Amino acid sequence: MDPMARFSVVSSSGEDSPEEETARPPELARLLGRSAQGDEAAFGRLYDLVSARIYGLVRRVVRDPAQSEEVTQDVFLEIWRHSARFEATRGSALSWMLTIAHRKAVDRVRSSEASRLRDEGYRASHQEVGHDSTAEEVVERLDAERVRRALDTLTDAQRGALELAYFSGYTHTEVAALLELPLGTAKTRIRDGLIRLRDTLGVTS
Repeated sequence: MDPMARFSVVSSSGEDSPEEETARPPELARLLGRSAQGDEAAFGRLYDLVSARIYGLVRRVVRDPAQSEEVTQDVFLEIWRHSARFEATRGSALSWMLTIAHRKAVDRVRSSEASRLRDEGYRASHQEVGHDSTAEEVVERLDAERVRRALDTLTDAQRGALELAYFSGYTHTEVAALLELPLGTAKTRIRDGLIRLRDTLGVTS
């Protein structure tokens, strides 16, 4: 049976509880040693002594409470499975466990960030490009550079009206309002400019 099923994370600010303050390095090392032998009672005592401290460290790195609880559970699962790897000659038991907690927390943050970047990349690559339907008659059949050069052959009045209608997507009514012209005059400029533009580019209807 997985001993982790018996425990729940202690959500706290990460400050030492009274029990944690009385825990001494030799006791933690002893409990780790017994946990390595499959002693679930020893592991339960170890959990009680250090869970708030470990959760507090994870919470400071991960921030999100729910994810912090998940990471803390992962930390204790690793401690249970690999408690035999602890070597007292290389450092304290608490330091060993906090190192595992910090690594797990950083891994979760990196994983969450990578997932976010993948989602953003997917949305960007699948975003539909806006389509300017008013330019279909001419621009779809010609490259933009040729059209730009041909526009230079128009009068300023014709070019201004055409650029608003065919490159900015405004309706004839909106072009007239922007240029402060009667609607009929705006339509005439657009029509005459388009005829000249087609003649210049050699486009047939």
